[in-house]
Amino acid sequence: MIKAVIIDDEPLAREVVKEFLTGYPQVQLMQECNDGFEGLKAIQQHQPDIIFLDIQMPKITGFEMLELVENMPAVIFTTAFEEHALRAFEVHAVDYLLKPFSRDRFDKAFQKWLEQHNSNAAATAALLETAAATPMQNNRVVIKINGKIKIIPVQDIHYLEAADDYVKIVTQEGSFLKNKTMSFFEQTLDPQQFTRVHRSYMLNVNQVTRIDPYEKENHLAILRSGARVLVSKTGYPRLKAALGL
Repeated sequence: MIKAVIIDDEPLAREVVKEFLTGYPQVQLMQECNDGFEGLKAIQQHQPDIIFLDIQMPKITGFEMLELVENMPAVIFTTAFEEHALRAFEVHAVDYLLKPFSRDRFDKAFQKWLEQHNSNAAATAALLETAAATPMQNNRVVIKINGKIKIIPVQDIHYLEAADDYVKIVTQEGSFLKNKTMSFFEQTLDPQQFTRVHRSYMLNVNQVTRIDPYEKENHLAILRSGARVLVSKTGYPRLKAALGL
């Protein structure tokens, strides 16, 4: 038995997928979800084999929801997202259905998944790396804390710090861990706002109040919050350039 979950904020779109799934008796629809919050809970509860996921939804996007999933199911997107923007995702072999889609197009996508059953998790991970570079994704960071979802606007981030396999995101509210690399954030955050100043640190330049000399050829960036962030010899000229000094 194949377990499936539908995640889409449009009731009609969910009905279409549900109707098309009736042609596959081996599929059991575990739950229909109206947004990414519900979707994440459903995935945790049911551990589906495949999900049918909209991209643009209230609260969090489909991509942001996938970033929080621990055991990644296969994904077929059901979306009104502009086709030209989706071309970049095609290379990762994760199929999508552009609304409105026919039964024939649905069948092709589903059969594609059945044939590529074991490769979808890796393809979805590659897709998320591509999606992160889109404007829709790089103006906020979504994290999960004790089962709850928190959205952090990038302008609220003071600095980022490498922490083993995670990155510590430091804000006025406190620090939060995201299972990404510093290189990921360096590639996706606006370089005019965030600068890599050290192997382990990346700064929001709007938070810097002054730069003090430190031991050897290093410096310390003093932030509005009073935090002191180490700036390396190679990071110092990058920070000065970002500050227009």
